[in-house]
Amino acid sequence: MEGQARLPVVIVGGLHSAARKEVVDGLLRTVPGSVALHHDLSTAAEGTVLRLVRDASGELSRGDTPLVNDCACCALREDLVPELRRLAGGGPVRLAIVELWDSVEPRAMAEVVAAHGAGVLDLTNVVTAVDPALVLPCLGNGDDLAEAGLAAAASDRRTVGDTWARQLEYAPVLAVVDGGEADDEDRALLAQLHPTARQVPAGSGELARLVFAGFDVEAAAAAQHPACALLPQEADEAGVTTFVWHRDRPFHPERLYQALEDLCCAAARSRGRFWLADRPDTLLAWDCAGGALCVESAGPWLAALPDAAWEMVPPVRRAAAALDWHDEHGDRCQHLVFTSPGLDRDNLERLLDSCLLTDAEYAAGREGWKHLPRAFDTLLDAA
Repeated sequence: MEGQARLPVVIVGGLHSAARKEVVDGLLRTVPGSVALHHDLSTAAEGTVLRLVRDASGELSRGDTPLVNDCACCALREDLVPELRRLAGGGPVRLAIVELWDSVEPRAMAEVVAAHGAGVLDLTNVVTAVDPALVLPCLGNGDDLAEAGLAAAASDRRTVGDTWARQLEYAPVLAVVDGGEADDEDRALLAQLHPTARQVPAGSGELARLVFAGFDVEAAAAAQHPACALLPQEADEAGVTTFVWHRDRPFHPERLYQALEDLCCAAARSRGRFWLADRPDTLLAWDCAGGALCVESAGPWLAALPDAAWEMVPPVRRAAAALDWHDEHGDRCQHLVFTSPGLDRDNLERLLDSCLLTDAEYAAGREGWKHLPRAFDTLLDAA
C-alpha cells in the first residue's frame, strides 16, 4: 500500500554457524516483533532449498523452493525477496532477519534486497557473526567449498578461506560470540583484518540498535573495489602484524610470478592493487587467503583514461586516485597489505622489493618493458 512504512531487513551471515545462530536468536529475543528467514542450502543435492521462518517462540513455517540452474544460491535469490515481501504485507513485523547459510556471501544478497525490494524493503544493516577462536582456522583453510560440503553450486570454485575473508570484510558490524577459547592473538587478528568494523557482543542491546543503523550498498561495494578499497593500516599487537607495502615502481612480471608461492604463504591474509611493467595501463587486484591467490584485472588505472572519461568515474574512485597520485605514473602504484600472526615483515619486504624493476630495467621505459617475459598471461588472459 502506498505510504506504508518499509520493512527493515538486516542480513546476518558468516561461516561460523553456531555463532550465527546465537546472534539471530539474540536478535529475536531483544527486538520485539522480529522474524528470522533462513534458506538451508544443505538440501540442494536433493533438488530443493529448505526455507524456514521463525520468531522468538519457535518455527512459524517451512517450505521448499526448487533449484534454479542447478544453483542453490540462485534459488535463494529467486525466493528471498518474494518471501520478504510476503512478510512485509502479512502483519506487524518490526524486523526481518535474513540468516544466510554458511557459504553465502552477504554482498550478493544485500544487492538483491536493495535492487528488488524498493518501496517495500529497507536494508538497514549487514552483520557477520564471528567466533574469534575460529577466525584464523577458517582464514587459513585453502580447501574448496565442495570439499567442505559447502558449495552452493556444482560450478562453485571458491575456497573456505577466501569466502570467509569476504564475509568478514564486507559487513560494517561484527557480532562477536566468544566461547572462552579465544586469546589475545585471535582478537588482535580480527581487529586488524577489519579495523573499521563495529565489534559488538552477540545478544547485546548495542547490536539490537545497530541492526537499524542503515546500510549503503553502493558505498559498501566501493569499499571492496581494489581501486579504492579501505585497506588496513600498519599495526602490530599480540603477535599479529599488518604490513603495508607501498611503492611507485612497477613489478617485473617474471620475478613476481616466481615469487607468488612464497608471497601467498607469507601471511594469513593479503590484498590490494598492483601493476606490472608489461601491462602498465591495467589495475590488477591481489586477493589471497588460505594460500589461494586470485589475481585479476580491475580495469584501467585512471591515468590510462582520457580526460573526458574521468567525469564518468565515481567520486570515491577519483579521491582514491588522488591520494596515490605520482607526477610520472599517475595513480599507478603497488599497494599491498599483509596481515598475519608471526609475520616476517623484513623478509617479506625484501622479497617484494626484489620483484620490482631494477634501475636499468626501469630506465628502459615503456618501450623496453613491452619485451619483458609475459609471465602473467596464463592467469590474466584465460578464457
